[in-house]
Amino acid sequence: MSLRVRTRVVLVNAVLVTLVAGVGVATLLTGDFPVTPGEVLDSLLGHGAPGVDFIVRTLRLPRLLTGLLVGAALAVSGSIFQSVTRNPLGSPDIIGFTAGSATGAVVAVIVLNAGAVETQLGALAGGVTTGAAVYLLSYRRGLAGPRLVLIGIGFTAMLTSVNSYLITRAQLAEAIAAQLWLIGSLNGRGWEQVRPLAAVTAVTIPLALCCSRRLALLEMGDDTAAALGVAVERGRLALVALGTVLAACATAVAGPVAFVALAVPPLARRLAGSPRPALLTSALLGALLVAASDLAAQRVFAPTQLPVGVGTSAIGGLYLVSLLLRRRRDG
Repeated sequence: MSLRVRTRVVLVNAVLVTLVAGVGVATLLTGDFPVTPGEVLDSLLGHGAPGVDFIVRTLRLPRLLTGLLVGAALAVSGSIFQSVTRNPLGSPDIIGFTAGSATGAVVAVIVLNAGAVETQLGALAGGVTTGAAVYLLSYRRGLAGPRLVLIGIGFTAMLTSVNSYLITRAQLAEAIAAQLWLIGSLNGRGWEQVRPLAAVTAVTIPLALCCSRRLALLEMGDDTAAALGVAVERGRLALVALGTVLAACATAVAGPVAFVALAVPPLARRLAGSPRPALLTSALLGALLVAASDLAAQRVFAPTQLPVGVGTSAIGGLYLVSLLLRRRRDG
C-alpha cells in the first residue's frame, strides 16, 4: 500500500490548523469578560470556577465549535458541487440549496410558529427537498453541470421571492426573527446545535474525502471518468447527496452563511497548488473563515455583535467581483 503526500499540501494544512487554533484561543480568552489562559485550561479540564465555566463552556466554546463545523461543512459542500458541475458558480448558495433551507426555516417560524428545534428541522427538510428537486429537474440522460447551475439559480430566485413574501405578511416579531436568521448568525448557539452537526460532519466529511479521487476524475469529463472505471451517474448522485446534506445541516444550524461555499474551494486549491479538489484544505480554510469572521463581528464593533454572515458576505462579495473581472479579462 502506498500513499502520495504533497509537501505543499501538508505545509498549508499545518498552517491552517495553527491559524484555526489561534482564532479559537482568541475567541475563548477575549470578550466582555476576559479570562486568562490558565482559567480557560482549568475550565476545559473541568476544574474551573463556576463563573468561568459558564463563560467558557456554555457561551464561547459551543459558539466557536459551531462556527468551525459550519465553515468546514459549507466549504466541503461547495467544493463538491463546483467539481460536479465543473463551474466556479456551482455552490449551494448560488444553486438554491441554502435558499431552500431558508424557506423551510421561514415557513417554520412564520407559518407554523415553531421553536428553535423545529426551525432547524424545517431548514434541513427545505434544503434536502430543494436539492432533490434541482437534481431531478436537471437530469436528462445524465446530469449536465450548466443545466444544474441554471435551474438552481432559478430556484434561488423563486425561493428568495417566497421568503420575502412571507416576511412581509408576518407579524413584526416573527419577521425580525426570520430576517435575523436569514443573515446567518452564530449568536446564541449552544451544545444542542454542536452535537447533531458534529455527528453529521463526522460521517459525511470523511466520506467526501474518500470520494476525492472520484471527484477529480469527474472533473475530467464523463467519458474520461467512465473510461477510468468510475460509475459516473451513481458516483455523481452520491456526491450530490453528500454535498446537499452538508449544506442543509450547516444552514439549519447557523442560517445561510453567505459565500463560504462559493469562495473557499478555489482559494483552497490555489493555496494547496493542487489540480484536484482540495477537500481537507477547503474544510480547514472554511472553518478558519467563519470562526475569524465571527470573532471580528463580536470584537470589532463591540458591544454590538454583528451576525457572522455580514463578515463572510463582505469577503465573498470581493471574491465574486474579482472572479468576474478575471473571467472577463481571460475572455
